[in-house]
Amino acid sequence: MGRVPIRFVHCRLAAPRPETRETMRLFWPEYRFQRAWQITPEWLARHGLTVLLLDVDNTLTTHDSPDIGPQARAWIAQMQQAGVRLLVLSNNKPARVEPFAEMIGLGCIANAKKPLGGGVRRALARLGAKKSELAVVGDQIFTDVLCARLAGVTSVLVDPIELETFPFFRFKRALERLILRGDASGARR
Repeated sequence: MGRVPIRFVHCRLAAPRPETRETMRLFWPEYRFQRAWQITPEWLARHGLTVLLLDVDNTLTTHDSPDIGPQARAWIAQMQQAGVRLLVLSNNKPARVEPFAEMIGLGCIANAKKPLGGGVRRALARLGAKKSELAVVGDQIFTDVLCARLAGVTSVLVDPIELETFPFFRFKRALERLILRGDASGARR
């Protein structure tokens, strides 16, 4: 048998269909900060936000750390003094989340099952808050941002405090970088 010549055809990729773009918006955060403690009471007031649901791992502390750094601790105190209501919302088990939340003086919802919105709905009911005044703050697109978007509340993405080394997390972070490159809204601060 002889060789079959290979022909390369130059083609352009079509622009994303409108429905694809709309679906991608679910993964785009409305706002981005490098760290949670860069969010100020003044910024929250400008955006009508009075309640923050906070992820734990890589948002307030490093992954699985039982302690919290001085910047995060001072920020929590500053938020509380300003009248901002804070609640920990985590997918982690109660054995991890409850002692951590108690140590920093906050209530919590463990096993939140983010990105599903049940944890946000429980938080809204517990705090007597409205969706328009609440934001989910976390370091992951596929849990924190998507959860906020599906629940109809504000999403705030922060950079992870420390990148995880597990292959699953490395893969997920690579996907997140791709999604953020396509974010035409350019999440604001």
